[in-house]
Amino acid sequence: MKESIVKDRSFKFALGIIEIYKRLQEQNEFVLSKQLLRSGTSIGANINEALAGESRADFKHKMSIASKEARETKYWLELLEQSQLREISFKLLIQESQELINMLTSIVKTTKKT
Repeated sequence: MKESIVKDRSFKFALGIIEIYKRLQEQNEFVLSKQLLRSGTSIGANINEALAGESRADFKHKMSIASKEARETKYWLELLEQSQLREISFKLLIQESQELINMLTSIVKTTKKT
């Protein structure tokens, strides 16, 4: 099976999101942490679905959803960072979310052209 960089990176990103989620739960932050968990783990799930897509249109559609989920996740990360929660650094995950957004945007644009 062919390796997918975006699939691998989204999986590692989701693991980071899960760790942040656990730390947020310890600080009794339940609402935003759940939003972050859902969107952050959804990126990889949609990429996996895209890679098993039934058609080029299906692939493009699922990758577009993954891109939107990455943007939503970045929003939650930035919001949590600005709320100044103690002892949690969001910088690396924000950076990685932007890199995932860039990769997914490129994939969607390339798919549209062909």
